[in-house]
Amino acid sequence: MTVQNLLHSADRISTWVGKAFAWLIVALMLMVVIEVFKRYALNAPTAWIFDASNMMYGTLFMMGGAYTLCQDGHVRGDFFYGSAKPRTQATLDLVLYLVFFFPGIIALTYAGYTYAADSWAIHEQTFNADPLPLYPFKTIIPLAGLIVLMQGVAEIIRCVVCIRTGEWTPRLKDADEIDVVEQQLASSTYVDEAARDEAIAKAKQIEESAHQRATGGGQR
Repeated sequence: MTVQNLLHSADRISTWVGKAFAWLIVALMLMVVIEVFKRYALNAPTAWIFDASNMMYGTLFMMGGAYTLCQDGHVRGDFFYGSAKPRTQATLDLVLYLVFFFPGIIALTYAGYTYAADSWAIHEQTFNADPLPLYPFKTIIPLAGLIVLMQGVAEIIRCVVCIRTGEWTPRLKDADEIDVVEQQLASSTYVDEAARDEAIAKAKQIEESAHQRATGGGQR
């Protein structure tokens, strides 16, 4: 197995997990809509809805971390980083991963395991009139930490390869925002074909410029 295949395997796992748990946003939306109807139309509010929505959103947030990392989607200070060469970017990333990322995520995973183990031992529940089991939610903490750690190892390898070669290893491509814009414009009946093509071309140009700025323009 080549390094490229190894990195893409990690990207595929993170992408699959992120997309699978992304469906929680649909369930969360439906739950809130139903609760609003019950509360204001039927005068029958649900006692556990607040806790359930917090746990669902927390699960979505945590399990999407590795996917965001593999897509290089986390927020970063772009003023210096975007204008740097790939080797400089990779060196900076490598230092930050070793100094901040891995100690923080390892601590999160260890603490999360402790919280989950204690919660399972006492079958912890939420504090309301209709309590919900809390231990399944706390189990998500170490699980998410392990997946982010796996993706972090892949990012470390990606940095080392870039330092050696001077070029970033291509990431596993997923749907971009421009793909969504193109689909929306293509299905629009209010935009003529010439204006649609012009808008798509400009959007692609902006995206390409941003990508080149983020990757240092491919310079060694």
